[in-house]
Amino acid sequence: MGVKLIHIPKAHDVRGSLAVIEGDCIPFEIKRVYYLFDVPSDAYRGGHAHKEQQSLILALSGSFEVIVNDGKKSERIMLNKPHIGLYIPTGVWREIENFSSGAVCLVLASTEYNESEYIRDYDMFVSSKQS
Repeated sequence: MGVKLIHIPKAHDVRGSLAVIEGDCIPFEIKRVYYLFDVPSDAYRGGHAHKEQQSLILALSGSFEVIVNDGKKSERIMLNKPHIGLYIPTGVWREIENFSSGAVCLVLASTEYNESEYIRDYDMFVSSKQS
């Protein structure tokens, strides 16, 4: 599937922790940054795959679950540490759910927004993986 957890380098001292994303810390150049917040605990986000975009999803605060699917198998991954991100390569379906109170989900993306590169129909996504 190519999905993997990436540990962001961090430093900690008596003043707190600092995490830094730079250089080749993640496997793509960042073209867009966005974040989700105030998501109700019974809501879900995502529900799509990308034809071009790679993503790194981080729980900056709180926790949530990311369900990833490559058209053959599905995996549920809990994110709850701000220095551990979930890398999602091109062509993987993702859904995000079970947001805790105060959760902030940061997404680093390899492309700028382009609606035409999204696959939003799950059946179409699965069909594209079988050809």
